[in-house]
Amino acid sequence: MFSEVMEFFGLERELDHLGFFETASQKHLEKELKITIAQGRLIAISGIVGSGKTTFLQRLMADLAKSKQIIVSRSLAVESSKVSLLTLMSALFYDLSPDKVEKVPSMSEKRERHLLELMKKCRSPVALFVDDAHGLHNQTLVSLKRLVELVRNNGDKLSVILAGHPKLKNDLKRPTLEEIGGRTHIFALEGIRGHQEEYIQWILRMAASDKVQPTDILESSTISFLGKRLSTPLQIEQYLTLAMNEAYQVGQKPITTEFMETVLAIGFDDLEPNLIRHGYNTQSIARLLNVRPAEVRSFLHGQLPPEKTQDLRDLILKIGIPL
Repeated sequence: MFSEVMEFFGLERELDHLGFFETASQKHLEKELKITIAQGRLIAISGIVGSGKTTFLQRLMADLAKSKQIIVSRSLAVESSKVSLLTLMSALFYDLSPDKVEKVPSMSEKRERHLLELMKKCRSPVALFVDDAHGLHNQTLVSLKRLVELVRNNGDKLSVILAGHPKLKNDLKRPTLEEIGGRTHIFALEGIRGHQEEYIQWILRMAASDKVQPTDILESSTISFLGKRLSTPLQIEQYLTLAMNEAYQVGQKPITTEFMETVLAIGFDDLEPNLIRHGYNTQSIARLLNVRPAEVRSFLHGQLPPEKTQDLRDLILKIGIPL
């Protein structure tokens, strides 16, 4: 956001990275996760794009590290589609080794035995965090389950926390992943659902100077309007920034509901962006339904005959994808 826009609206800070807005459901989720992590489990946390998964995980990891009762490890690999079991075990070696690891053993048997020795020396449960886990291959998920069991059978505790889009949760419930799905503790991160208006007011108070009230920036009816239309922190930050930039150009303050309606993108509520927020694209849906990607694209754009549209819609709902 340009400095002129911030000055016009009385902002002292940008709208992102303002801190952690905690709801009662998030507080309860964090409590349950800490209990489960201490037991040595395979855990999945799902939330739609922009719901605050990464921020929540950072807070959780910081709290666990501060408690000194759990040793925290995390994968730093950024290409989730290429992350393998070796990648994740390497993260454990780097984070658990008292000295810098020059090379992780390439031989499977030697690598697992060395890791068990490191776990034994830790004398505390270990938690491995993996973000964007919806991109992991099915075999990697199965191998992680077996790794958790291997550590448990050796008398120690390893929890693997997989965070990803709702696609991750749905995938774990499929019959093809029955071996792992039935042994995974699945949690849903609701984010700010039900608290959107509170979040909008909070974000404006955190960003603005002490003399500026939220209603000096947005009319109260606009806050209510956005609270009904937007569902995640990312959406709210994105559209508030866009609205302020455009309102500054025409000298509009406070921002009205009518003005805000012109800012929300055309197609904001369309089917395709909603599916993407849940972790599904044309290719992934086509693979699940065993149809051609072109057929999925035609469905998303309303270009199929009514009967074929209904057939695909029923199949998509049956496998747990929201429409």
